Amino acid sequence: QVHVVESGGGLVQPGGSLRLSCAASGRIVSTNDMGWYRQAPGKQRELVAKITHGGSTDYADSVKGRFTISRNNAKSIVDLQMNSLKPEETAVYYCNIWIGQWEGTEMRDIKYWGKGTKVTVSS
Repeated sequence: QVHVVESGGGLVQPGGSLRLSCAASGRIVSTNDMGWYRQAPGKQRELVAKITHGGSTDYADSVKGRFTISRNNAKSIVDLQMNSLKPEETAVYYCNIWIGQWEGTEMRDIKYWGKGTKVTVSS
């Protein structure tokens, strides 16, 4: 069993900053790609940022230069530092982690999602 839990959401004023954190625990052999997604009311879930095990990153164009994704492989943690937040970035932010697990004698990569943390950008 694996648990993925996000934290750090809340209310912030436009132009402000928040730091989200996501931790995985349980039957984990390895953590591979990790990412943050968001879903605003009435919209589809979209990729915000992702990071490989080796530290290569990719960002949505709309957040480049303002958001930074980082990870701690030893602790199975991925963080998202968000600066200069905009009201249109109000959404539920979800963590996504590919986790290597033994299934019998076979190693498999399985995608896990957290339940999300709400970010509200408003004055």
